[in-house]
Formats: sequence, C-alpha cells, structure tokens
Amino acid sequence: MVRAYGLHTHIRANRLKSLVLLAGFVALICMLTYSFTLLYETRRGGTVGWMMSRAWRDMQWALPWAAAATLAWFAVAWAFHQRMIATVTGAVDVTRESAPKLYRALENLCISRGIPTPRLMVIEDDALNAFASGMDQDDATITVTRGLIDALEENEMEAVLAHELTHLRNKDTQLLIVAIIFTGIFSFIGDLVFRNLDFPLGRLPRSGRDSENKGAVFIVVLIALALIALSWGLAMLTRLALSRRREFMADAGAVELTKNPDAMISALRKIEQRATIENMSSQMSAFFIESPLKQKTNDLMATHPSIDARVEALVAYAGGRDDPLAAEEIARLERQVEEADRRGDATSEAAPVATSGFAPAGQTPSARRKPNRGGALGAPPS
Repeated sequence: MVRAYGLHTHIRANRLKSLVLLAGFVALICMLTYSFTLLYETRRGGTVGWMMSRAWRDMQWALPWAAAATLAWFAVAWAFHQRMIATVTGAVDVTRESAPKLYRALENLCISRGIPTPRLMVIEDDALNAFASGMDQDDATITVTRGLIDALEENEMEAVLAHELTHLRNKDTQLLIVAIIFTGIFSFIGDLVFRNLDFPLGRLPRSGRDSENKGAVFIVVLIALALIALSWGLAMLTRLALSRRREFMADAGAVELTKNPDAMISALRKIEQRATIENMSSQMSAFFIESPLKQKTNDLMATHPSIDARVEALVAYAGGRDDPLAAEEIARLERQVEEADRRGDATSEAAPVATSGFAPAGQTPSARRKPNRGGALGAPPS
C-alpha cells in the first residue's frame, strides 16, 4: 500500500486507497455470489465437480443482479451516509444559540483557511470525544460530545476542532466512509449466515436416494461457508488500509492552524481519560479522535496510534510540552486576563490580542488567545 509523506501525498494516497477498496469490493462480491450459487446447487445434488461447475454457470447469470443490488446499496449509503452516521452515533444538531462560542471557534478556524464552515452536531454523552464526517467540504460535519464541551478549555477545544478540520481537508473522512460502505454488506451477510447455521446445514439430505450424495453436498456446503468467511474476513481487514498516520497528520494540522501544540497535547491527555462511549458501533471507531470502544484492539488491528505516541510526536516535532501543571497555569493566566478585560482593566499586552486573533509563534501562550471568551465552550457568555 502507498505510504504517505507530507500533506499532498497523504491526500493522493487516500484517494488511491479509496479506488483500491472499490476494486477489492468488486472481487469480493464475485466471491460472495459464487458461494451462494454453490449453496443453491446443493439442493440439486450431484458430485462435487458437477455442483461447482453448475454454480459457476449460475454465477454468470446471478452476477448482474448482485452488481445491481450492490450499486443500489452504494447509492443509498453514499447519499444518506451522514444521516446514517447521525443515527448510529445518536448525534443531534446544535444551534448557534445553544453553543455560540463553539460556533465562533469553528468559524474563526474556517475563515483562517478560507473553507466553508462544517455543520456542527453533539452527542449527548459524558465521554470526551469528537469526529468529522463527510465526502467533501460541502457536506462536512464535525461532531463533539457534551462531555468534551464541558471539560475542555477554549484553547483545547479549538485544537480539537482544528484536528477534525484537518481530517476533512486531508480526505481522511472520504476514505473512512468508503471503507464503511465496503465492509457493511459483508458484515451483514456474514453475521446473518453464521448466526443461522441451520441454513444451509439444515438442508442436507437426511434419508432415501438424496442421502447418497450427502458427502458431496456436505463438502460443497463447507466450501461455500469457507468462501463467505474469507470474503467477510478480507472485508474486515480493510481497516488496515486506514493508516494510523492520519492521526499524526491531523494533530500536526491542528498545531499549524492554532500555533498551540500545548493545547493539542492537553486536550489529548484529557480525552485519554474518558474517551469511551457506551454502545458505540465498532464500525465508527476509526472516525473518532480516540477510539470510543471499551475493548481496545491490539496494535496490528488498532485504528489509532496510542495517545503517548501522538504526544511524543507533538513534543518532538512541534515543540509542545507534556506538562499538566504548565497547562493548568496557562489556563489560569488566561482566565485572569479574561476577568480583567471584563472589568475594563485589561493590560496593554492583552488589548491588541482581542482584535488580532492568534498571535504569532514566539509570544507567550496566554497572549495567543482572545481574552474576551468564557470558560466551557457550550455555555453562553455571561
């Protein structure tokens, strides 16, 4: 698989991976169709060779129908993926009136990049997590949990939003959606077959003349089940195509947007403590900034690098500090500046920051922030 170095090669690699996934999907559909024609031929009996030969001819007749059904599945999933994702995650729209600071933070980031502002949604859950979705910038959505809104400081939330915007810019969400559509049909069929093994095993001949071919039928059924299992397993392995490099790239993109690696680090450390969302579908795991699943997978199949590895990269390459006490001190100083501004006693250092947005790198962390914003982003200004 193509390795991605740098932003533009990362985007090109994601587009190529999407095409490879689609090509692989066609091959697996052929395999799945043949397995079901094999099961159909077991009802007619015969030798193993005869049943497999007839199944091959049947597949040539059935394949156009299977292709039509698959295209219909893709069309529906492609057109309504955002609605499906919202249903699976329980996300609801958030209005500007209910979270004005959250909207303002996102709009400021989008203005700085000259991109449309994505739709905002909220999952009413105490967990700390977020994800982006959408095939392109025109239908992009950023979703955050209520716990994230309540727990993060303004600069930390801004870093998380910048992280998700980078996923949209890098076409990571496009690749993830293609992968979900790709694996969804195989997950459904595989689950249906292996949870109901009475079909086709319950159709094996039991007595009379039909029982003469019982051994051959049993072998063909096993071949068909093996092909279904293989197609299911190969479809699940597509998650390996979802390179974990995307999270490092998104973290770097967040720092590029906010000029504040410390905020990204402190946000990741908070998210690490409470990322689990109860009953979240495993199919959605790769979308989130950190896996929301209670049972974490091993390193080979993991959809995310560890938080420690991501923090180490930010410290090594972005000049961040993995120091919780320093982060708390920065937040305390920022609150002092905000309180002074509300009293009309803002310092001369803080005054130009209110009109200039993010300060250039090299200024103190407190001078990078706009001092006229409140604490938790979900709450209206006092």
